This record gives sequence, C-alpha cells and structure tokens, in this order.
Amino acid sequence: MRYINQTAFNLASRAATLLGGMILSLAAQAWELPVGTFQFEPVADKVYVMHGPRSQPNPDNQGFMNNPGLIVGRSGLILVDPGSSLQVGHKILEEVAKISDKPVITVFNSHIHGDHWLGNQSVRQIYPDADIYAHARTITQAQGSEGATWLNLMSRLTEGQTEGTEIVTANKTAQHGDLIVVDGEEFRIHSLLPSHTDTDIMIEHVGSGTIFTGDNCFNLRMGRFDDSSSVSGTITALEYLVEQNFAQVVPGHGPSGSPQEVLMPYLDYLRALREAVAAGLEDELEDYEIKQRILPDFVYLADWSEFDSLFGRNVNKMFLELEAF
Repeated sequence: MRYINQTAFNLASRAATLLGGMILSLAAQAWELPVGTFQFEPVADKVYVMHGPRSQPNPDNQGFMNNPGLIVGRSGLILVDPGSSLQVGHKILEEVAKISDKPVITVFNSHIHGDHWLGNQSVRQIYPDADIYAHARTITQAQGSEGATWLNLMSRLTEGQTEGTEIVTANKTAQHGDLIVVDGEEFRIHSLLPSHTDTDIMIEHVGSGTIFTGDNCFNLRMGRFDDSSSVSGTITALEYLVEQNFAQVVPGHGPSGSPQEVLMPYLDYLRALREAVAAGLEDELEDYEIKQRILPDFVYLADWSEFDSLFGRNVNKMFLELEAF
C-alpha cells in the first residue's frame, strides 16, 4: 500500500480568498437549467453531492450530467469530479460556496471521460494551488487525443456552450490501495482495471464510509462501455464494492444511496446481461438476434435513462467480450 500525505497548500492565498468571496456573493439561488434545479445535498457527515441530469450532454443541460462530490475538511474543501467544462465548473463552484467559504485544496478525477474532469480548469483558475489526483492513464490520455476528443464532443453536443474550455490535467497520480490524507480527511483509492474504462479510480471517504464509484456504477441509468472498458471487469469491480459494505454509495450518474439501493440494481443487470448473451452465443446467435430475443426480459429497465440508445450497445459489447474469451 502506498501512503500519501498532502499538507502543502496555501490556505492564506489572498487571490483565492477574494475570488471565493466573489463566488459567494454571486450565489443566491440554486443553479437553474431547463432540465432542473441543481445544488449540493448532504449524503453523509461532511459529504455533499450535486446529482446531475441523467441525460446525455445537450444544449439544455449545457453538458452537465455527472455527480460532483464535496467533502468539507478542517480548513479546506475536496471535490470529486468537478464537471464537464469551464462554464459548468464555475457553476459548480458557485454551489460549493453556498456550503462553505473554505478554499478548494484537492480534486479527484475518477476517470478519463470528460464530463467528469473538464471542470478542472475552473478549479485551477480560482484555486491555482489545488492538487488534482487521477490514475496515471487518465493523465496520459487527457494530454493526448482522448482529451481533444472530449473537448470537441462537449462543444458539439451543447452547440458551442462549452467553448473556451481547456484541458487541465491532474498533477498527482492515484492507484489501488493508496491512502491519501487531505486536511485531516482520509481517502482510500480502489481501482480494479479494466472496468468502465482502463483509467478508473473509485474514491472512498473513510470517515463517512462513502464510496464515489465514478462510472463503474450507474443508478436509474444505462451505462456506456467504450473500447477500453470491460463489462465483466465492471461486474468484478461491483462485486468487490459489495464486499466492502460501504455505508453510502455515490454513482457516477443517478441518485446516491445504500449499496442495496445503488450497487445491486446495476450489478444484477450486468450479471443478467452476461448470462443472457452467453446463452445466445451457445445457440450460435448473432448479437442483434440476441438483443431481439432477450429484450422482453429487460423491459423492466425501460424507465432507466438512455435505455433505448444503450441497451443494444451493451449487448454488442458483452457479445464481443464473450466471443473473444
């Protein structure tokens, strides 16, 4: 296990104090978007979450779709996944200021998908001394073509509302087993790869027993699996989380809650998907034939966000994994 103590931050920064005060003065009402009203809600002692829209990035949600987390330390604040753009990051920090006027001193990025970390730029503009942690592969990929792809994707899907966002990557790495101490708060890193991507870290706030899963878990929403992902690996990661018996689970998208409320529905879905696709392969069916055959067994999930657009892709991903096994 690698232990990291973080004590080097400047809490007396006059610039951060002034800018933080400006944000506080601007913060009067909750953040209102055409798709809803958003603010930080307490989920555990010292722990808050802003539960974002469960839709894909679009002009109405301005690209905001994840669940930013906030932990209040003795003298500073810790953020998990500060959003999808410079503009979204500024709005999230306005909401942070309603909870506390302490400076943001540390940020965690759960994985490479830009809806979770492109808000780094906003944090660094206002709190330039803040450290940002991510998996080493997240840093490498964000500095390369993957980062540029996410910048372009966000701008296109929001019809230009994220223009001006720049890539700001983490400056510190985190890996499985790390215990990172920030301002008296302990954070344990869990990372079983590949899962949702080959870059995922899950961040446990030890004091409250809260786990931020990133996109290894979704609640009331279908998950997306890209080329670097593994459905079976995600199942393994979720089974591991269940064994840890956390008090509170914050998924990458959707409502927070107990392991039974959050982890188990998504885990049960992925297990059932794997079993159904495996049976189809045994019958020598193609992936589209398997989808047609098993769809009636999964209609109970039809109210999950993005079910229509992603279920077939999930079948295809599981099919390709099992076929290659």
